[in-house]
Amino acid sequence: MKKDLHPSNYRLVVFKDMSNDYAFITKSCVDTKETIVWEDGTEYPVVKLEISHTSHPFYTGKMKLVDTAGRIDKFRSRYNKK
Repeated sequence: MKKDLHPSNYRLVVFKDMSNDYAFITKSCVDTKETIVWEDGTEYPVVKLEISHTSHPFYTGKMKLVDTAGRIDKFRSRYNKK
C-alpha cells in the first residue's frame, strides 16, 4: 500500500442535527472548531447539520404536498390573454 494515503486527522467526530437535537458519532476527517461532550464523558469535535435522516421528510414519511394544480390555475388566470 502507498504511504500517507489516508488523512492524518481521521478521528471520531459527533454530527448533530440542529432541527431535532439528534446526534451520532462516527469517524471523519472534517475540520471543526467546536467541541461537545458525548454521552461517555469524552469531548469530541462536533459538526452541526441542518438536516439528517431523522428530520428529512423523505425518511420520516412526512412529505410536504405542493398544490401544483392550484398554482397552475393561478398562473393561467393571471396571464390569460383577454
